[in-house]
Amino acid sequence: MAAKAYILMKVKAGKTQDVLATLKAFPEVEQAHACFGQPDIFGLVNASDDRALSNLIMTKIHTIPGVEETDTHIVVQE
Repeated sequence: MAAKAYILMKVKAGKTQDVLATLKAFPEVEQAHACFGQPDIFGLVNASDDRALSNLIMTKIHTIPGVEETDTHIVVQE
């Protein structure tokens, strides 16, 4: 079952554009937007299942230089 989630990211000062560029290169990322205030970036991701979602967050997003924190909100119904 597909897993869609909003991921809110706190990013180190001066790294927002670099993080956005990296995020947008991931095929699972449907949208990524920089915003004023907190969080710094809102992302919408779509993974094949919960395990793929976890892998995306833990091994890809968390390892992007400049990402300090993430807050994941899984979509339960469209």
